[in-house]
Amino acid sequence: MARSVGKKSQYIQSLSPGQSVDDIFLLAVANQAQSKNGPYWNLSFQDATGAVDGKIWSPKSLEYPSLEPGIFVRVKGFVESYRDKNQLKVDQMELLDGNALGVDLSDFMPASKVPPEEMMEALEDLITEHMKHKPWKAFCRKVLGSDDIRFRLLTAPGAKTVHHAYVGGLLEHTLGVARACMALCDVYPDLDRQTLLAGAIFHDLGKAWELSGGLVNDYTDEGRLFGHIQIGVEKLEPFLARAPRLEEGLKLHLKHLITSHHGEHEFGSPVRPKTPEAFILHFADNMDAKLNIIDQAYAEMDKTGTSWSPYMRFLERNVFRPEQTPDSAKKQNGKSENQCLLPLKA
Repeated sequence: MARSVGKKSQYIQSLSPGQSVDDIFLLAVANQAQSKNGPYWNLSFQDATGAVDGKIWSPKSLEYPSLEPGIFVRVKGFVESYRDKNQLKVDQMELLDGNALGVDLSDFMPASKVPPEEMMEALEDLITEHMKHKPWKAFCRKVLGSDDIRFRLLTAPGAKTVHHAYVGGLLEHTLGVARACMALCDVYPDLDRQTLLAGAIFHDLGKAWELSGGLVNDYTDEGRLFGHIQIGVEKLEPFLARAPRLEEGLKLHLKHLITSHHGEHEFGSPVRPKTPEAFILHFADNMDAKLNIIDQAYAEMDKTGTSWSPYMRFLERNVFRPEQTPDSAKKQNGKSENQCLLPLKA
C-alpha cells in the first residue's frame, strides 16, 4: 500500500544556500549531459512557489538511466549557490506515483487563491439565493451534484495559458462571471436572472474536458476536435433530457447562452448573441477573463516595481497601474480572499 506523502513543508521560494532539503517536488525538466567525470543530469524542480535547477553528478547519475518531466520526486540533498542562483545538489532522489500518494496539485502548480471547495459552495449559494423556479434549481443542483462534473470543476484550469490557467481557475472564472451577471441584473431588472445564472454557471463547463488539466494541461483529443462550447452542450444534454418540468423554451435559451458566449464568429462563437441575457453573459465572460490577465500582469509588475507591463499579446497593448484613491485602495486591501473579491477579479 502506498504511503502518504503528508503535507509539503519546504517550498522553493524559501530555500537558501547551505540548507538541507528533504521534500517532494515536481520534476519539470530532465536533460542528460556529459562531463569529464561521466554523465550527469541537468534538472529543474518545481512547486507552486517557483522553480530551482538541480544536478545529479556521476556516478550517482547512473542510477537513473532515464527521467521524464512531469513526475513527482522526493529529493534529499542541499542548496548551493551557483552564479548567484540557488541550485539543488541531489544526494538521493526517489521517483513517486503522485496519484497513489495523494499529492495536492496546488502544492506544485499555480492555484486559485481561494480553495475550490469554498468557491463551489459560493456557487451553490448563488443557486439558493437566486433560483426561485424549482425546475431551474433542481437542474443546476443535479449537474453540480454529478460526481464526475464536480470532481472536474474542483481542479480544472480556466484556460491553457491566457487567463485563469491554474488549478481551480475554471471554478474561479465561473464564479466571477456568475457574480457579475447577478450584479448586472440589479442594474437591468428586466433580464431573466435565473436563466442567465444557469448560463453563467455552465458557459465554460466543456473546458473541464477540453483541457487535460493536471501537470501537463494540454488540449485533449476531444478538445481539439470539438472545442469546449460543443462539449459543454453535449455534457448538459442528458441532464436536460431528465428535467421534464423545465420548460423547453428555457432549455433552448440556456443552450443559446452557452453557444453564443464568445460573442463573434472570429472569436470562435458558432452563433452571435441574440438575447439580452446572451449579450450580458458574453460581456461578463470577456470582462472577467481580461481582468484576470491584468491581475496576473500586476503580480509580475510587483516583482519588478514597474508601473507598465511589457506588451501583452492577448490584450494587444501594455497595461498601466494607476495611483488609486486612498480610501478605495484601503477598502480593496481589506477584502477577504474567502469572498473571492480580490482586486481586479469579478
